[in-house]
Amino acid sequence: MLESSIQTLGKYYPDAKFTLFSYIPIAKEQAKNPYNNLEILKATPLYLGIVINSLALLHRVIPPLRPLLRRSKQIKALNEADILLDQGGITFVDGREKFLLYNVASILPALMMKAKVVKCAQAMGPFNKKLNRAVAKLILPRVTLIVSRGSATHEHLMSLGLRNVIAGADYAFLLELTEAEKKQAREYYQSEFFEGHKTVGISPSVVMQKKVESAGKDYAGLLAEFIDYLTKEGYKTVLLPHSAREGTDKTHNNDLPVCREIYKKLSNKKECLFIDKELTSQELRAIIGKCDLFVASRFHAMVSALAMEVPVLVVGWSHKYREVLEMFGLENWAFGQDKLSAKYLRGRFDYLEKEQKTIRQKLGDNLPQVKQKSQKQVEAIVNILKEN
Repeated sequence: MLESSIQTLGKYYPDAKFTLFSYIPIAKEQAKNPYNNLEILKATPLYLGIVINSLALLHRVIPPLRPLLRRSKQIKALNEADILLDQGGITFVDGREKFLLYNVASILPALMMKAKVVKCAQAMGPFNKKLNRAVAKLILPRVTLIVSRGSATHEHLMSLGLRNVIAGADYAFLLELTEAEKKQAREYYQSEFFEGHKTVGISPSVVMQKKVESAGKDYAGLLAEFIDYLTKEGYKTVLLPHSAREGTDKTHNNDLPVCREIYKKLSNKKECLFIDKELTSQELRAIIGKCDLFVASRFHAMVSALAMEVPVLVVGWSHKYREVLEMFGLENWAFGQDKLSAKYLRGRFDYLEKEQKTIRQKLGDNLPQVKQKSQKQVEAIVNILKEN
C-alpha cells in the first residue's frame, strides 16, 4: 500500500516527499528503503501513543511552544505535511477493541495539528459494540476522507451516517512491477522449479495460526499435511511468508516462524520451495504470479494473486477477504477458520483446480474495473492536495 501510493502520487507530483511513521524499529526499515524521497521515522506503539500524541497536543494548545516542539522530527513532518495517509489494513472493528487505542493514536496527532487525513482503502466495522461505535462516531467524522475497501465495509460506514466516505479498492492493486524487479525476484526462486510443473503457492498467516490453535487445532500440522497431499497429486509447492521480519522470533506481522514450523513437518521437502527470507512487495508479487494456483491466509498475498490473475483459495478470519473477492464474483472461494480441516481444505482446493479456467476468466474480466476503483482514491487524494 505504501509503495503503491509512492508510485501513483509520484506520477502527479514527481518532487513529492513521503514520511513513513513506522511501528517497527526504523533501523531495519531504513536498510530496506529503496526510495530517495521516503524518510522513515520512529512511531512504535508506545512512542506514538505517548510521545507523538503528547507533543501534538502541546503543539495544538500552546502556540508559543511550537518552534521548540518542531525540533521533533515527527512533529516537524506532521506540521509540513499536506496530507496524512492512514493505511491501516483493518481498523475500528468489533471484537478488536484491543487495537482501538492504536487506531485512534495513528491519526489523532494529524487531526490535532489540523492536517488533512485520508483513511486509504481498508476494512472497517461492524460498529455494533458500544465502545467501538462510540469511538468511531467521535473520530471518523473528523477525517477528511474515508475510502471503503468493499461492500461490507461500505455498509458498516454508512450505518454511522458518515458523509466523508467513497467506495474504493485496495491500494495495492495499483502496485506496478518493472522488468528489473521481476528479474531480481528470480534470485529467490529457481525458474526451472516452475517450468513444466503445476505449482501451488501457499501463504500462511500467524494471525490465522493463533485463531486456529485457540480452537484446539494444529495449524502447522494441517498445512503440512495439505502440502504433502499436493505433492502426492503431482504439484510442486511454494511456501511463501508474505509478511516477514528477518532477524527476530517475534510473531507480530511475521509469518516466518510458522512457515518454518510447517516446513519442518513436511514429508517431502524437495518438492516444496520454501522462501525463508523477507522479500520486497514486488518480489513477492512476481513469485505469486509464477504460480498456477494459490492458497492464502495473508490478505495482501490474496490481493497479489488476484492482481496477477492467479486463482486463489482463501482461508480468512474477517469480512475483509470476502468483500474484495466479491469484486471479482469470487466470494465463495473464501472460508473461515471454523471450517478449516484437512478434508475440507483438500475438497475446496480440488474444486478450485477444477474451476480454474472459469476463475481466470472472472479475474481477467474484473481486474480492470477493480484497478479503476482503486485509482479513484488516488484521484480523490490529488483533489484534496489541490485544495491546499
